[in-house]
Amino acid sequence: MSDIFYNKSIELLHKVATPNGFLASAESTSNYQRVWARDGVICGLAALASGNEKLIETFENTLETLAKYQHKTGTIPSNVLITEDEIEVSYGGLAGRVDAVTWFIIGVCQYGFYINDFDFVQKHSSKIEKCIALLESWEFNNKHLLYVPLSGNWADEYITDGYVLYDQLLRIWALNSYNHFIKSDEISAKISAITTQIEINFTPKSTGEKFHQRAYDGLIYQDFMPCSFSPSGYKSQFDAFANSLALLLNIGSSEFQNKIVQYSFQLATANKLGLLPAFWPPVFPEDEHWNLLKNNCKYEFRNFPYEFHNGGSWSMVNGFFGLALLSKNEIEKTSFILGNINKANAAADFSFYENFNTNTQEPNGVAYCAWSAAASILVHQSLHNNFKFLF
Repeated sequence: MSDIFYNKSIELLHKVATPNGFLASAESTSNYQRVWARDGVICGLAALASGNEKLIETFENTLETLAKYQHKTGTIPSNVLITEDEIEVSYGGLAGRVDAVTWFIIGVCQYGFYINDFDFVQKHSSKIEKCIALLESWEFNNKHLLYVPLSGNWADEYITDGYVLYDQLLRIWALNSYNHFIKSDEISAKISAITTQIEINFTPKSTGEKFHQRAYDGLIYQDFMPCSFSPSGYKSQFDAFANSLALLLNIGSSEFQNKIVQYSFQLATANKLGLLPAFWPPVFPEDEHWNLLKNNCKYEFRNFPYEFHNGGSWSMVNGFFGLALLSKNEIEKTSFILGNINKANAAADFSFYENFNTNTQEPNGVAYCAWSAAASILVHQSLHNNFKFLF
């Protein structure tokens, strides 16, 4: 039976494969008929895991498109629309997308690692170096953590801003991936410095000078890392994507990582879908940050409680949670999450919805979403065929 889910996922990636790279969805929704940095790289990682030559070629084309339209300042496009009549390059909407830069580095290096071709990485090294320098400048205070604007990453209509955990971890993954090839002492030192600052500022009872000691002292820690902090204090919601990356990158003590695993899996099993919500708990109208959430949308408001970023459940996010569980040798838990990713993707005759209302289990967003399919492929191949990424 699992082959059906896997094959349907592969089929969808073929549908979104174009000569310029992966589109975000097979549905004819204009904003999704583009080559996106984060969507494209996540689909590309699934392509590598699949071993399918056509999909791997599409991943290469995705990376070439992103590289071609890198801004002179170093920013990587959030997305690129390419038709016979026009080329439209976007570096973000209400704010620039910080994670486009890190996903690009990850994509180039994971591709080079998989095909065992240092020349491919070297070909793009000047662009990667420009990305790395740009990330350094986005620290602003030269203290090793990126400062991310509201709306500055994949959770572009959510409340995270400032020192966002997800972006710090993606940066470590990107630097680790690049350093696999170039073996730079300077980059090694930077990775160590970023890791130290994450552990000082995002884990409980840590030693070392805090960015915001007063806010840190006032935070009631749970069994996970909070999603972000800024000069105004911490936002303490659970970020499933970020905490999954922390597990994959072995950030924090073994004891604390075990607590993250247990908290995350208990949260998944407590919900009707058997999946992790992207952020938890939801923000409600009576909560402090409701107005911030309500106003952070360019078009229609979508972040009702239990939906989209505000407590909605995404196959894509759970794909990385599945990889994180597997990295901790939690085989049964990984199988459980994969089964529920497949069940969600199969809803409405394999419509591969973007996300689901965690409370009602109703689908939300765009159908035939490519990275929902990618999640199934990533976990399936890692679980059943021992596929491994470079971390």
